[in-house]
Amino acid sequence: MPGDDAITVEGTVVEVLGDGLYRAELANGHRVLAHPTRRNRGTLGRLGLGGKVRLEMSPFDMSKGRILGVAGSGVVSAENI
Repeated sequence: MPGDDAITVEGTVVEVLGDGLYRAELANGHRVLAHPTRRNRGTLGRLGLGGKVRLEMSPFDMSKGRILGVAGSGVVSAENI
């Protein structure tokens, strides 16, 4: 399956770009361009600066990621369904 080798990490939103794009900073200081999944696009519309998020990243391109949900909350992600 395509998503089996994905890396799940937590980060902090440091910049809100237009069109549902965010720049998130990981714990190691690495910054990635992130976008929410289609399922979470509506629920994450109020996500702002300093928000903690769970990201899924491909091991092939570590500069981009997909926001699975808000870190530490009960948001159901696509990987749990």
